[in-house]
Amino acid sequence: MSSSYDEGKSFARRDLLLKIQSEVQKCWEENKVFEAKAGDTPPSPGEKFFGNFTYPYMNGMLHLGHAFTLSKLEFAAAYHRLHGSNVLLPFAFHCTGMPIKPSADKLGKEIQQYGNPPVLPPANKNSKFELTNDRIYGQTTASAQDKYRSKRSKSVAKSGSYKSQWEIMRSFGIADGEIVEFQNLHHWLSYFPPLAMEDLEDFGLSCDWRRSFITTDMNPFYDAFVQWQMRKLKKMHRIVKGKQYMIYSPLDRQPCLGHDRASGEEVEPQEYVLIKMKVIPPFPPKLMVLEGRNVYLAAATLRPETIYGQTGGEATGNHRGQ
Repeated sequence: MSSSYDEGKSFARRDLLLKIQSEVQKCWEENKVFEAKAGDTPPSPGEKFFGNFTYPYMNGMLHLGHAFTLSKLEFAAAYHRLHGSNVLLPFAFHCTGMPIKPSADKLGKEIQQYGNPPVLPPANKNSKFELTNDRIYGQTTASAQDKYRSKRSKSVAKSGSYKSQWEIMRSFGIADGEIVEFQNLHHWLSYFPPLAMEDLEDFGLSCDWRRSFITTDMNPFYDAFVQWQMRKLKKMHRIVKGKQYMIYSPLDRQPCLGHDRASGEEVEPQEYVLIKMKVIPPFPPKLMVLEGRNVYLAAATLRPETIYGQTGGEATGNHRGQ
């Protein structure tokens, strides 16, 4: 689209719609339209509607994917509200887990090694930044041409070329003087949730913001609720404590699931079965030195039920290293 066309284009319709939107949203806020109150008597079937949304993780801004999914919940809430139901739509922000920590740690490593602001060496887009010998981080950024792609760390990490954490924070529009504050985990919690609330209010989400919160021990009420919930479920034998193979982070000294990792999101533990197979004479030439002894080979397989139908050659060829 040429600049001359832009200069001559009228935005009167757009501006009118934005004016109407602003006035209506102000009316909603002043009249507390979305604040749900409990009735004096229990509701009959169809007289109430509760909608909830998976807490978005606060290691970046909300994006178009959140808006798309939220629109379905918003339409449902509006439909039931128009039918006279008592509608409750709360909202929360997910801040527990590890995704914030690797980003904060990565930022700290960059500052420690390359200064503040860091002067990073040119990065090969097919290789990862190596920041110290205790962990290799790799986060990627969306193409500059794809301006509607999410800039969140998770999306950035899947989109093609590697980018430093400092550059990722800059892509959020954060000034260099404040980026350094994101080495502190708690700064993420105080920075991104308010911005997300502003975006959701502009979006027109019919949320009862009195029911908004963040998850972490910074919120003692929610933290106490989760502890109570876990104790209650354990007492009811709905959850049990057991053992499970997990990916473990020596740096953070705790297990880390796929979404918690700066790289290797799809890597999961795999269980191999070793089948002890006795070598029957005559020995092959390379094992002749062992002739007269009991010699066993260990065949590794992910499909132990198939091993009994294999010949020696097939067992070593089809199962070795699988």
